[in-house]
Amino acid sequence: QVQLVESGGGLVQAGGSLRLSCVGSGIIFSINTLGWYRQAPGKQRELVAAITRVGSTNVADSVKGRFTISRDNAKNTVYLQMNSLEPEDTAVYYCNAARSGLVKYDYWGQGTQVTVSS
Repeated sequence: QVQLVESGGGLVQAGGSLRLSCVGSGIIFSINTLGWYRQAPGKQRELVAAITRVGSTNVADSVKGRFTISRDNAKNTVYLQMNSLEPEDTAVYYCNAARSGLVKYDYWGQGTQVTVSS
């Protein structure tokens, strides 16, 4: 019923850019907090950036100034613009949609691989 599909990952050299997209179906993005997480081999999954239903954002210190999260509610899509990529950014990036309150849920996409070469 609910599906989040990430795209835009790939192989890029250090200093390059990628834009990740996540399209939701069976869910209305406009009422959700949306986030991008990543998980590198042998490491815990960590929050990269999030954007609330009212548009406030927060980003991890490790990507601050390089990554930007945005949303297009009309397209039910959340983006992660990734600039000045570093090898340390290599990970599987996951899209998340969550809602708190009376009705709660927390959905995840399958992930998209981002590999940054030196």
